[in-house]
This record gives sequence, C-alpha cells and structure tokens, in this order.
Amino acid sequence: MNQRLDREFFDRHVVEVAPDLLGRTLVCAMPEGTVALRLTEVEAYNGRDDPGSHAYRGRTPRNEAMFGPPGHIYVYFTYGMHFCMNLVTSEAGHSSAVLLRAGEVLDGVELARGRRPTARKDRELAQGPARLTVAVGVDRAHNGADACGDGATFSVLTGTPPDPALIRTGPRTGVSGEGATTPWRFWIDGDPSVSPYRAHVPKRRSSGEPTAAPRSRT
Repeated sequence: MNQRLDREFFDRHVVEVAPDLLGRTLVCAMPEGTVALRLTEVEAYNGRDDPGSHAYRGRTPRNEAMFGPPGHIYVYFTYGMHFCMNLVTSEAGHSSAVLLRAGEVLDGVELARGRRPTARKDRELAQGPARLTVAVGVDRAHNGADACGDGATFSVLTGTPPDPALIRTGPRTGVSGEGATTPWRFWIDGDPSVSPYRAHVPKRRSSGEPTAAPRSRT
C-alpha cells in the first residue's frame, strides 16, 4: 500500500534519509492540480557540521525552515532566478535537509508540461532542482510547509525504492570549498531523469582572476 511517510522517517540523520528517499513518490497538491513524481536524485546537507550547507554558519531568516521540525519543506531562492526544494531531517534544531534534485513525473504530466513548456521530453520535466520545483509548482510561499500533516499540500509516499545495487553516490553538484568532495549526492543509476553532474567552476573577472566562491547550495 502506498502510504505517506511519517515524521519518524525524516527524524534520522540526513545521510540515512537521503538515499532512502530515492524511489519515493513526492505529491504536490496545488489549487490548479496535483503533480506526483518519483524521486531519482537527491543531495544531503548536514547543517553546522557541513561546510556545504546554508546553515553552516548558523540560523538566519533565510534558513530558518532548515531547523525543523523534520518532515517540513525548506525552499530557497538561488542565482536570482530559481527556487529549490528540500525536505528537513533529523531532530528539530539540527538544521539538516535533503535537496530534491530530480524525479520522474508519474501523475499530472500535462500540468507539469504546461509549467515547463521548454522541456523537450518528459524525462526533462523535473531533471534538476530548479526544473523540479517549477514542474510541481513550488515557490517561496511553500517554505516551512509540513509534508507530514493531515491534508497537507505536500506528502511523500512509500513508492517503490530501487534495488540498493542501483544507488550511486558522489560529490554534490556545484559545491565549492571544504564540502566540494563530500559524496552526499545520491541517484538511481541509469535513470534518464537524473541531472548531469557539474562540478563547481569559479567565475572569473575580466582580469582572469577568480571571483569569491559562491555560497553553498543548501
């Protein structure tokens, strides 16, 4: 039976929760319709213990939702144009979260296509964290929403977890500095909806000198 994952599922270390989210079904029920997708790629970020995390230097108005409780949504705006969606993990106050990087749209395909008209194929509808949030209709207004409450806009269902032999792990996309090589990106090997991996490349000034490193991803 495809049941909703409860708060206890998310109340674990982020590196346990992240790979366990693969194959699960994210359901986003918006006023204009519902989109459901199978998660195929995620990244773990571990708060103050993780130089790659938004919460590495502590609590701010931007990252407040990362501090829990577990099972809530953390949405942030990046590069001046994109929203990214995360699921908060561990006990309240720990500030860890899983970035949802990619998924296969299972239901609400026409609605997702309408939101992502530039997608050439359905596998591209949620192929990458910014595309995923557009496909399911997420924006800043959903920051802090509860994915475990009754009648919630968001829910995560048990779905069908992949064969553990198909789960791969590697460095997170676009993270620089100390967290660049941390192997906390998890994906389903061979799934066509998984996004291409891109290592962080420092931007350069016209002089050819690299600019300051960007902020961490989550």
